[in-house]
Amino acid sequence: MLTIHQLEKRDQNTLLFPPFDLEVNKGETTAIHCNSELGIKLIQIVIGEIPSSNGEVRFQQSYIDRQQFFQHIGLSLQSDAIYERLSPKEHLTFFKNLYDVKVDIDEILERVGLIDKKHTRSDKLSFSEKKRLHFGRTILHNPDVIIMEDPAQNLDIESTMILYRLIASLESQGKTILITTSNIENAISLTNHVYRLDDSGLKQLDVADENEEPVNEGKNEEMIQEEPVPETSMQIRFDKIPAKVEDKIILFDPTEIDYIESISGVSNLNAQGEVFPCSLTLQALHDRLQPFGFFRCHRSYIVNLQKVREVITWTRNSYSLVLDDQKKSSIPLSKGKLDELKDIIGI
Repeated sequence: MLTIHQLEKRDQNTLLFPPFDLEVNKGETTAIHCNSELGIKLIQIVIGEIPSSNGEVRFQQSYIDRQQFFQHIGLSLQSDAIYERLSPKEHLTFFKNLYDVKVDIDEILERVGLIDKKHTRSDKLSFSEKKRLHFGRTILHNPDVIIMEDPAQNLDIESTMILYRLIASLESQGKTILITTSNIENAISLTNHVYRLDDSGLKQLDVADENEEPVNEGKNEEMIQEEPVPETSMQIRFDKIPAKVEDKIILFDPTEIDYIESISGVSNLNAQGEVFPCSLTLQALHDRLQPFGFFRCHRSYIVNLQKVREVITWTRNSYSLVLDDQKKSSIPLSKGKLDELKDIIGI
């Protein structure tokens, strides 16, 4: 439904993202994890508000003018405002007339959980209720493609559940949904089609349902049993590190991990400024990650040495490693590990 081909954006001499390709398919939700500034830039390019530096965006494999485009697109942006003196029903009725569509306003309000507030002035609604009103306006004209900027940001629990149900319902209707978000946990909770976009490009993340069964393609069970597998081929090396987010599992490349911290016996992966619990012990993680340049710098910490920027001596017995990550994290270094680290880095 939405095809992005070799899309690139530069801001003067700064590369925001290099060329990338992406197809957003019918009936699927695709989430792109990126910082907020990059997310809105990408949306502005997709909807034709600002130009790209290179590349193209196509809707249903063809080019259409902007007016036709917005007949097929539903937008939900952080900058969206509402007419606060209007009630939710009056607000949606205004857009119903603007789009010149036939739609049951009460049905839309029911879908976004505002039917009991339909006559309440919008300035009396909570932040989350106003966001749900935005969602209602987004789907009002039955668009084929829905584009959302950080839809779950700062939502209360009820509104989050309504959002998840709404997206599932839209998928079942064959709608195509593109989401940008700065929160990877929200991205993973909303869909298995998750990408990360930054100045190194677009990269798909390995996300799968925790209970998802492996599929044997092209062979039935009897055929597999009849073909013994050599013992050597069963010794599979798997380098990615699993972390759990709600009922899903995300697989991290070792290079994506900044450091690992053990808290109350739980190993927490720190990556891209966010924290993800892992079922593996700290020792098991050390054994798996040591070949990739990870170092057990403290009994509760493993650090990716490629991310270390500074080694700081606070006192004769107190040391820290400062990382070159988003938060400039400071990781403790045990006195007994200092000499070992010196040998590794050659000082």
